[in-house]
Amino acid sequence: MVRGLADMGAESVLLAGAGRAILLQIANPAVGHGVAEHSNFAERPLDRLRATMTYVYAVVYGTEDQLVAVRRSVNRAHAPVRRKPDAGSRGYSAFDAQSQLWVLATLYDTAITVYEKIYGPLDDEAADLIYRDYARIGTALQLPAELWPADRKAFAVYWDGCLQALKADDVSVRVARELLHPPDPQLWQRLAMPLARFLTAGLLPDQLRDSFGLPWSERHGRLFNRTMRWSAAVYPRLPQRVRHSFKNYCLGQLKTA
Repeated sequence: MVRGLADMGAESVLLAGAGRAILLQIANPAVGHGVAEHSNFAERPLDRLRATMTYVYAVVYGTEDQLVAVRRSVNRAHAPVRRKPDAGSRGYSAFDAQSQLWVLATLYDTAITVYEKIYGPLDDEAADLIYRDYARIGTALQLPAELWPADRKAFAVYWDGCLQALKADDVSVRVARELLHPPDPQLWQRLAMPLARFLTAGLLPDQLRDSFGLPWSERHGRLFNRTMRWSAAVYPRLPQRVRHSFKNYCLGQLKTA
């Protein structure tokens, strides 16, 4: 039985939603334009994924020293990501509260989406507890606690409103293409990226998948559903040390000095 984020957050299967979360984030121009001008994550996607997940794991499972270290690292990375509005830019800042809220919202919604495809729907008590726990991931940085919607119903209103207004612009589409189709792929990328592209497209909301120009058909949909059913049959039966291996690796690599 899931009793909160601590029971769910270590599951490595949540990484299947990494591409979905990133594309949702960069579809917001306040995030996407900052990423395009200040990040090389398309060239080093594993570094970006590891940094993000190390932060999440430190908040949920880490010691106080680990949390201090990872918060310092994130703030240092965010410091140069800012630009004042001008004629050619709306402006952005990695410390902008609304941008941080959107990033946290994509992490939460993606984690719930993937988890429920593998383990089935959460009951209301567990879902409410996980939702409240997720606020800590934002407030451990600069997100004001009052910005996190009060409950899951309020979050649904916020989320649906954001999705309706969301449309990938040329900058976001370019960043997504560089991420999903690396120009000079290493061997592991050649092997992993077809599956990553497939899962990303399958997990995205329909309108955003179209906005990014990701190919999809009824055949893709049937294959995606079969993949999720197979994963739901196999993954929960894996030993916990396998299912939690990425969390253990990230925390083990986190230096606190």
